[in-house]
Amino acid sequence: MIAWRAYLAVGLGSALGAVLRYLISLAMVTPAFPWATLAVNALGSWLIAAFAAYAARRTTGRVARWQPFLVAGFCGGFTTFSLFGLEVLRLLDAGVPWRAGAYLLVSAALWLTAAWHGDRVGRRAAALN
Repeated sequence: MIAWRAYLAVGLGSALGAVLRYLISLAMVTPAFPWATLAVNALGSWLIAAFAAYAARRTTGRVARWQPFLVAGFCGGFTTFSLFGLEVLRLLDAGVPWRAGAYLLVSAALWLTAAWHGDRVGRRAAALN
């Protein structure tokens, strides 16, 4: 793939991922707990692991061409670790350290579980083809 096409694919994927993340955050606004970031990062962890596992077994063809758009682009723009950090700090500043701790622990466990499951699904899908 020509370099400029890869850059364009990453840029377009990032834009689409970021817009979708923003729409989800608008739909799930809650001052008590950052559900939108939790959901987006869990889904993004699953997507990136599933695609990476699948793509690792399909190194040529359409899958290889879509990797910049989906992995670095869409999943990179869709998920947000920086917002997660800010939300933990906001919960601490709001005087609810137990909620900040719960968010931190639940997030890490959920994201790792989602990535593990996505990896399993991607491997199985690649084995079927």
